[in-house]
Amino acid sequence: MNIETVSTRPFPGQRPGTSGLRKKVSVFQQPHYLENFVQALFDILPDRAGQTLVVGGDGRFHNRVAVQTILRMAAANGFGKVLVGRGGLLSTPAVSAVIRKHACFGGIILSASHNPGGPEGDFGIKYNIANGGPAPERITEAIYARSGILSEYRIAAGTADVDLETLGTQRIGDMQIEVIDPVADYAELMQRLFDFDAMRAWFARGGRMRFDAMSAVSGPYARAILEGMLGAPAGTVVNGEPLEDFGGHHPDPNPAHATELIAAMSGPQAPDLGAASDGDADRNMILGRDFVVTPSDSLAVLAANATCVPGYRDGLAGIARSMPTSCAADAVAAALGIPCYETPTGWKFFGNLLDAGRATLCGEESYGTGSNHVREKDGLWAVLFWLNLLAVTGQSVDTLVRAHWARFGRHYYSRHDWEGIATERADALMSALRAKLPELAGRDCGAGLRIAQADDFAYTDPVDGSVSTRQGVRLIFDGGSRVVFRLSGTGTEGATLRVYLERFEPDASRHDLPAQAALAELIRIADEIAGIRSHSGMAAPTVIT
Repeated sequence: MNIETVSTRPFPGQRPGTSGLRKKVSVFQQPHYLENFVQALFDILPDRAGQTLVVGGDGRFHNRVAVQTILRMAAANGFGKVLVGRGGLLSTPAVSAVIRKHACFGGIILSASHNPGGPEGDFGIKYNIANGGPAPERITEAIYARSGILSEYRIAAGTADVDLETLGTQRIGDMQIEVIDPVADYAELMQRLFDFDAMRAWFARGGRMRFDAMSAVSGPYARAILEGMLGAPAGTVVNGEPLEDFGGHHPDPNPAHATELIAAMSGPQAPDLGAASDGDADRNMILGRDFVVTPSDSLAVLAANATCVPGYRDGLAGIARSMPTSCAADAVAAALGIPCYETPTGWKFFGNLLDAGRATLCGEESYGTGSNHVREKDGLWAVLFWLNLLAVTGQSVDTLVRAHWARFGRHYYSRHDWEGIATERADALMSALRAKLPELAGRDCGAGLRIAQADDFAYTDPVDGSVSTRQGVRLIFDGGSRVVFRLSGTGTEGATLRVYLERFEPDASRHDLPAQAALAELIRIADEIAGIRSHSGMAAPTVIT
């Protein structure tokens, strides 16, 4: 093997965000750009020699080119073996499962998750550590620091492309490459967690579902498990072929982008269960007939009914949710007598809790739910959990949710995204809002809403004591209503302001209000206090979910 040392220069802005480094495809296509980031990663992993790495992605445009580059660089940087998904494909939860099952050193995931794909779309890369979870901040900050001083990278030169379509082993120099079935390890894990016999019987009795893979990587997994192993009729999985541009879809499973699925789930002849997943298969959307389940409610319902599912029959150690996620899970935890942890946004913050056995189920309002089976959120896992509940209870999606509201109260919830704000305007908005915090507690905002607490959320990890500050501004009202303001770390252009709105309603007679109507006063208060329209120059949110 001929190892070439290539001179390079640092690229500005290679700091990983909430879930890795995400930029436009054209940025990653710049000569040396991907190589610089990968070398910075490898340089801060001093024990990499001879280790086993997992590599795969969601199949978006530039995935195959990036996989070949990473394989050549892994060989030149001393890795002993790489497990790579056939076709360069591995869903994000499957990478975590493979790392954990085979005790690998870590893994590289190529994805921009729910962001659009194609030549004009987005691309991304992130590193997962040996527990299968996203790299913690100490690692991502080390990568960023190294990327700022990098002057060269190492790559195997003069080698043919690896055949990514044929299962089995190949080599680049001393490094072995094993092309694996991207579905097998993940499907085996799902069989251990869920009652496949009950779900087969549900389909055999005439139960119907529609799973929209949004032309992304969950398609092969859903077809293999739902249609193959569980006997769902052919055609249950739609848009099941992963495409480099996601077939023009915006692969984000929410009411703004899954309009075809919502239409298909409308009316008396609609399927019993509707579901969708995103670009890299770590997010999920759950629907009943004419009924959309919010992610916050989904986490709470799964937690309340967890003992119906084999993998969680012994109960939960605890629940963890991101701070902007509604407090519906807190009510379940209180009833079960278990802790509910409130963490910053980003799945990496759940890792310590899961590893320490403090939490079993985790969830984020951004359509991510998961458990201690891997260290990532997991879209198809959540769908199978819901399917398992329908199969063993004989109830419909809306019946399960309405019964949950009747017991615990309803947490009306919505997220308003203001996308593409000029970065300096967004920063000015948050700075002005933070400056107001000392004077907000105690303010009467009208409509019976009084601010009981106003703060900038900070988190001290109960396992390792690490502290994360400036994680989002919270306005907490008497009675449990909340408004949260946070700048997102997953976009690639400008800044996205996310405004999270939550109102608790214990009165069952008021559980069928339209969500935006129920939240109208909180929407008014959010704009009045933060001056969103004046700071952003925008008249309305870009996306409401």
